[in-house]
Amino acid sequence: MRLLRIAVLLMAAWPSFGADGAAERLEEAAVLFSEIMATPDRAIPQDLLAKAHCIVIVPGLKKAAFGFGGKFGRGFVVCRNSAGLGWGAPGAVRVEGGSFGFQIGVSSTDVVLLVMNRRGMEKLLSSKFTLGGDASVAGGPVGRNASAQTDALMHAEILSWSRSRGVFAGVSLEGATLRNDLDENKVLYGRELNNKEIVMKGLPVPAAASKLIQSLNKYSGRDKG
Repeated sequence: MRLLRIAVLLMAAWPSFGADGAAERLEEAAVLFSEIMATPDRAIPQDLLAKAHCIVIVPGLKKAAFGFGGKFGRGFVVCRNSAGLGWGAPGAVRVEGGSFGFQIGVSSTDVVLLVMNRRGMEKLLSSKFTLGGDASVAGGPVGRNASAQTDALMHAEILSWSRSRGVFAGVSLEGATLRNDLDENKVLYGRELNNKEIVMKGLPVPAAASKLIQSLNKYSGRDKG
């Protein structure tokens, strides 16, 4: 009976499916990014955003622990467009991961990842990869710029941040696994596509994602020069 109650709780926490669910998550991702960037002294540094090849935004990553730990969530990856200046169409991702411990309860945390080089981008666009295993990851800095950070941090393929209870900070997400969310992509694009196909084909941005892309371009577009 106890296991049944746990299963019901986890199912209730899992994000909704279908077109409405996808549009809602894209809206949440846009709002999340805008809120984070609205306070420059506690935001992702602008110089890192300018250098990033891709960004992953997961609004409401769930972390459950009932004698064991686990993370699960759905979000989106957006990479630079073919011109390398603005941002292209989003691909959907599922985030899964485990931790060990004996905490009781379920918490929700917003997560943002920046992919800082081409190699990290290629790994991100594969069907599945693990942070800290397939790609190096480090908690990212906050503030107006990252010039004072250590070389070790700046050489990480992926930088990660989380926001929980209004506090935004760099955090390592080692062990979390990212997979293509093929079901969500089919909802958004009307056909089966993996994230590499979405990025490499330069597909048009779905209407539901326009607010997210506008927000990304506002805070992290690149100059032609």
